[in-house]
Amino acid sequence: MSQKELINVTCAIIYFEEKILVARRSILMKMPLKWEFPGGKLEDNENEVECIKREIKEEHNIEIELVKRISNSIYDYGTFQINLIPFIANYVSGEIFLAEHAEYKLLSRTELLCLDWTEADKPIVEEFLKVEI
Repeated sequence: MSQKELINVTCAIIYFEEKILVARRSILMKMPLKWEFPGGKLEDNENEVECIKREIKEEHNIEIELVKRISNSIYDYGTFQINLIPFIANYVSGEIFLAEHAEYKLLSRTELLCLDWTEADKPIVEEFLKVEI
């Protein structure tokens, strides 16, 4: 039996002053219409910090400053596994643009619990709500 692919993906919990950026996956993406913290796949030639900054710039057209890293979330989706690598970050500059996602919201910490999250993001939401910034 072959081993499932483990995909390393970074994500960012981005503060816009007191609000947090969340993105809804498009109908064309895996896990359509689920909510997630924005980010993307780690490429062979980059480290996690380079990856998250590149992905946020490519997919959302904004610059961020990393503040803290929190615990990874590994989730088995059946045909593949995700190793989700989360960073807490602050918005620096740029106007939000959606390259792939269906929509975005800026929410308070307590509003995060009301969304239909991807399975890999759920433990990150739970840990983030316990973290003091």
